[in-house]
This record gives sequence, structure tokens and C-alpha cells, in this order.
Amino acid sequence: MTKRPSSQRSPNVELHIEELVLHGFVQGDRYEIGAAVERELARLFAEQGVPASLANGGEIARLNGGSFTVARGSQADVIGAQMAQSVYGGMKG
Repeated sequence: MTKRPSSQRSPNVELHIEELVLHGFVQGDRYEIGAAVERELARLFAEQGVPASLANGGEIARLNGGSFTVARGSQADVIGAQMAQSVYGGMKG
């Protein structure tokens, strides 16, 4: 495996989500959904990079991740991944 030169490394990003509002989900799934959101956001940042809105130290005070459709009976990890994709898409604008 070849390391990229330091000039090509992705910037370090610290993402803090103060509140993730979940309507219509089983309360017992909230921690698993939250963990899945975290995993998927990490994957998206690693694979697709830092959105331009954050690339130069930007801050997003409030983000509407939009909406998405969840199939009946979906597992918490799938729901969390869908949420993360919506949030990431909202960051990209």
C-alpha cells in the first residue's frame, strides 16, 4: 500500500451532531440507529471526501437532511445508513 503525500491527505474533520430527531421509530432502536449513522458518515467522508461546505473549516449550525423512505421492517443499521446518506447529501448542498 502506498501512502499519499501529505499534500494529498484528506483534512481532519470533527463532526458533532447535537441532536438527531427521530420520528416514528422504536425508541429502543435509537442507539443502534445513532451508531449506524456514525459508521456511515465515517464511510462517506472517507470514500467521497469532505463536502465543500466544510472543507475550509466551515460550520453548519443547522442542517435539514431531508426525508427518505424506510421499508417496513427495516433494521436499525439500515435506517441509520439511510439517515447518514441524507445528512451527507444535505452537507453537499
